[in-house]
Amino acid sequence: MGRKKQQASAMAADDGYGQAAGAIGTLAIAFGILAAIKDKLGLSWPATVLLTAGALVALGYTAWRTKALFKAMWAKEKEPAAALKQESSSSTASAGEAEAAVENVPVHPELTAALTTAGAIGRDQVIRQDEATVTDVQTGSLYDFLVPKGRTYEDVEKKLGTVAGMFGVTRLHLKMERSRDNERRVKLLKLHEPPFTHPFPAPTRQEIATFAGVPLGHDVTGQLAGVPTFDKASMLVAGMTQMGKTTLINGLITCLLIAYGDFELYLLDGKFCGLTRFEKAAFRYESSDDPAVYEDMVDELNGRSDRRYAEIKEAVQDRKPLPKFKPVIFIVDEAADFFASDESKEGKEDARRIAEKTRSLVAKSLESGISTILMTQRPSTNAIPVMVRDQFLYRLCLYVASSGTAKVALGDTYFETVAPINPALLDPDIKGQAVLFTQGRSTLLRGFNFEDQFIWDVVDEVIDRQKQAIEANPESPLTKAIALLRSNEADFMPTAELAPALGIHEDDATERGKQLSNLLGVSASRTGKGRGYLLADLIKAAKSGS
Repeated sequence: MGRKKQQASAMAADDGYGQAAGAIGTLAIAFGILAAIKDKLGLSWPATVLLTAGALVALGYTAWRTKALFKAMWAKEKEPAAALKQESSSSTASAGEAEAAVENVPVHPELTAALTTAGAIGRDQVIRQDEATVTDVQTGSLYDFLVPKGRTYEDVEKKLGTVAGMFGVTRLHLKMERSRDNERRVKLLKLHEPPFTHPFPAPTRQEIATFAGVPLGHDVTGQLAGVPTFDKASMLVAGMTQMGKTTLINGLITCLLIAYGDFELYLLDGKFCGLTRFEKAAFRYESSDDPAVYEDMVDELNGRSDRRYAEIKEAVQDRKPLPKFKPVIFIVDEAADFFASDESKEGKEDARRIAEKTRSLVAKSLESGISTILMTQRPSTNAIPVMVRDQFLYRLCLYVASSGTAKVALGDTYFETVAPINPALLDPDIKGQAVLFTQGRSTLLRGFNFEDQFIWDVVDEVIDRQKQAIEANPESPLTKAIALLRSNEADFMPTAELAPALGIHEDDATERGKQLSNLLGVSASRTGKGRGYLLADLIKAAKSGS
């Protein structure tokens, strides 16, 4: 320690000697410069000192002034940049204050963690506690919250599958609703149990009649769900066998008969007995798996469509109001059977022709009030031709084995839509579950399972209305013929008997038949009892508007 002090004292003494030597040297140089100036100018010592001091002062002032000017110019150049920097600092400070404010607000931990991890909101964003509520309802927990500014309900909807995983449930457990008053508001229902674990009671007539559209089933909360209308819209229904497809479509037809008003129902029952309950209420009912029968019905409807379009065209040309047609709904069960081919040349040609006629019916008949519903239990790539499948506005898919099969029913781009529901995830033990895809949105529902007595009562009411409508019409040859057959309790009457009763007394059988056909507007049928008229055909003609 003492040695370090001695070294420090020696270093200080050396510094003192150095400074003294420097001062002596500076004085010697200054004296020499003054002596040189004195000899050069021939001045006295006082004058020489004063002149030298004045010159140094002038040089110092000039240097200071020049430096001051350069500093002023430099300051003006940097002023805009400094202002921008100050503004940026102010903005940063404001953002920091805003972030600090958010940090000081209580955060909803569950929603923030779930939505942040799912990517529905940014990692620097939160769901505020004062902008979120969680309510226990009968079926689950209802989350009602606002997403941060700059986000909307669509950001959550697009990530709904991932959000479900964050909640520890499947996509089937979540139902989301958007708000009508705020784009940031989200209502998210998380079910306590898998959907439709407990069945909901079938709806009443009043509930069906007051529904805004045509109900198809219950959603996961027990509310009625369906489509707004079948006007200018057709539907494809697909699902594996024994998944409740026929029960679901029976429920749909029942709801149509209750709520859709006056319409004509065409039924082709490919299962032979799946749609039998509605035979008497149908305008035309066929029970067959013969492609020729299907093609005949398609031809009839395409013909009606052509006649209706001719009326529309005539009205437009005459500048008259467009005619209003009675809606027609054509429902086909096991439709895939009618597009099948035996791979022979003739079979392939038949399948191609039927597919083209069906495409024309589905695509071109909507404006004329004719809608088509096709059902198939074989939703494979070639079951329903692509040219036909692409025409359907509504898609309904029950349980299927894979996502690829679901694409056949719901569309090739279905899983690229907003919040899709994979039908392969449905529980096959719960019959009648289906994914309804309409207007770009997916809804999970379960079809109604009405009691037979309820369906029979509805059908009987429809039959009574049809009879009353025929009887209420002014008396015509057609209504006279119907009344004559009913009074005789006959299902068929030969032309030779019916013609005189309607005032046709022509001896020539051919001419008599032509006059009667023109009078009734219905063609005669050939049966085992001869050529004549079936009561069913006469009633069908009376019910038909066009």
